[in-house]
Amino acid sequence: MVFCNRFGSLLRQSSASKGQGSMGVLLNSIRCMSSTKVFVGGLSYGTDNQSLKEAFASFGDVIEARVITDRDTGRSKGFGFVNFDSEECANSAVSAMNGQEINGRNLRVSFANDRAPAPRRGGGGYRGRGNGDGGGYRGRGGGGYGDGGGYRGDGDYGGHDEY
Repeated sequence: MVFCNRFGSLLRQSSASKGQGSMGVLLNSIRCMSSTKVFVGGLSYGTDNQSLKEAFASFGDVIEARVITDRDTGRSKGFGFVNFDSEECANSAVSAMNGQEINGRNLRVSFANDRAPAPRRGGGGYRGRGNGDGGGYRGRGGGGYGDGGGYRGDGDYGGHDEY
């Protein structure tokens, strides 16, 4: 029933917006509705993987529950993901848990979207003497330490010529 209500709402929104990408948005929304992965936002910073799993276990078999943490500090970022074994479990969890309060915080629960591929970026590196030479891939100049190293973009793989 929830699926039918959401699908009808999406059709109305799609027909109301005359933009070119409305069909793509509709198809993406349908794909997300049939997902078993749920996004959970608004988590308290004290929530860990186990307590997140326990909070959603009443809706079905939880395959994985993961609170996303900062890689430097290890502290929770306040959101996480729960993977269920079936679409029905995920549907019931989204319907029942969205807006509920856990540990003094109101949760935002929705179907997870696939992450868009991140653009590829060059490496880092020490920028050297303040002259802008250094730091991974550069269209000109070098990269790496000082004013050499790294891929230069002109077929040369950086470094100094005086060895």
